Amino acid sequence: MQEKGFRWVVMKQASRLCSTKPIVTVNGQFPGPTLYAREGDNVLVRVVNHVKYNVSIHWYDTQCPIQPGQNYVYNFTITGQRGTLFWHAHILWLRATVHGAIVILPKQGVPYPFPKPDVEQVVVLGESSTGKKNLKRHCIECEWWKSDTEAVIKQALKSENGKSYMLRIINAALNEELFFKIAGHQLTVVEVDATYVKPFTTDTVVITPGQTTNVIVTTNKNSGKFMMAASTFMDSPIAIDNKTAIATLHYTGTLSNSPTTLTTPPPQNATATANNFIDSLRSLNSKKFPANVPLKIDHSLYFTVGLGINPCPSCKAGNGSRVVAGINNITFVMPTTALLQAHYFNQKGVFTTDFPGNPPKSFNYTGAPPKNLATTSATKLYKLKYNSTVQLVLQDTSLISPENHPIHLHGFNFFAVGKGLGNYNPKVDPNNFNLVDPVERNTIGVPSGGWVAIRFRADNPGVWFMHCHLEIHTSWGLKMAFLVENGEGPNESLLPPPKDLPKC
Repeated sequence: MQEKGFRWVVMKQASRLCSTKPIVTVNGQFPGPTLYAREGDNVLVRVVNHVKYNVSIHWYDTQCPIQPGQNYVYNFTITGQRGTLFWHAHILWLRATVHGAIVILPKQGVPYPFPKPDVEQVVVLGESSTGKKNLKRHCIECEWWKSDTEAVIKQALKSENGKSYMLRIINAALNEELFFKIAGHQLTVVEVDATYVKPFTTDTVVITPGQTTNVIVTTNKNSGKFMMAASTFMDSPIAIDNKTAIATLHYTGTLSNSPTTLTTPPPQNATATANNFIDSLRSLNSKKFPANVPLKIDHSLYFTVGLGINPCPSCKAGNGSRVVAGINNITFVMPTTALLQAHYFNQKGVFTTDFPGNPPKSFNYTGAPPKNLATTSATKLYKLKYNSTVQLVLQDTSLISPENHPIHLHGFNFFAVGKGLGNYNPKVDPNNFNLVDPVERNTIGVPSGGWVAIRFRADNPGVWFMHCHLEIHTSWGLKMAFLVENGEGPNESLLPPPKDLPKC
């Protein structure tokens, strides 16, 4: 194990393409710096806050943010992960510009479980403001300083014939799932969310906000320029920005004025294309990288996810009401005291541990919605004993509109053992679960008008958020938290807070 140290300064300025914009960045970079480490490394990152906003970086959880003018050292060990992860700000909407990649290499001397690529490249997919009201666009690496709303993003990934390139793809978009493809080339998927998968070949990747996917591209053309395209996936009746971001795979020796081979992105509602990709994902499940799927379940949970409408007398635009979001009809209220701090010091009155394990009221979740769309606003957690096993079915609802929700669980990987359309049937659907080699990840898309089932082992003590990775839904309250109790001895117990822990 090695110790890696980094110093990041959160500042309000970034320069690119001979222009400067006043946005919040890390070290003046947008996207932010890539953090390189190996599996097993201990990583220390000192974050210095030079902006007027509170800042927290997500590779930790449920603690107070770093206040303006303050600094904090994040200290964590990379365990059981190798591949690509997504670091980002986790307060307000700062992750729009405060984000980047974590590249986790295998332990020294340990090879990839696939042929080593010749070149590795981080590719960040995002969305950015155009400077015009209510307009935004997608971008690849987000180089958008000089563009307007009708322009496209044109960048070049230089390549040589006969080489293999591993693209570490991250969806850093705030609110949209994306397709990604390269004209004339197949993509071999080898890893998602820092876990290896059985390699398979596809021409289109689908990736939700917060997810990562590593693909290998073999440059098997003699020369040429080939379009790389990122476009929106949305199979619900919701208005979106359906622009396509493009870049170019440019073979060495190809003249700059040579025509570019184009590709047609999938239709925005290409559910079949998305399902074909998702259903192809399988854990590697080898002797060295087994899929330890929990078979005996201690907690069988059923959570609905969706929107609602609550009274809001001051909301004139909403005629006295406002749109909210929730899990099991609970709209999460962020406390003024950090959840982890309140748990460790046993502070009363900050949260309760009575989050419901099933919907408080049953209805046809994907059918006609009930007349009452109100939710309960509260700070409720669900308590788990250390090392207990959990099966969680996440059910989309038709409240206001069905929608694909990318749900992210902090502190754990989980296995996606099943999914389907309509309402989950606990008597029938488990018969079709994959308990042998389901894909392991940390963010999963709940299908529009459907459900997904995940399993995990609660072997990480603390308080861990689970939330929708559509920023708008998270800000509306679509989140909850698991409280995992200590086990036996110091290795199974929450560490005491460091002396420089930020105060709320």
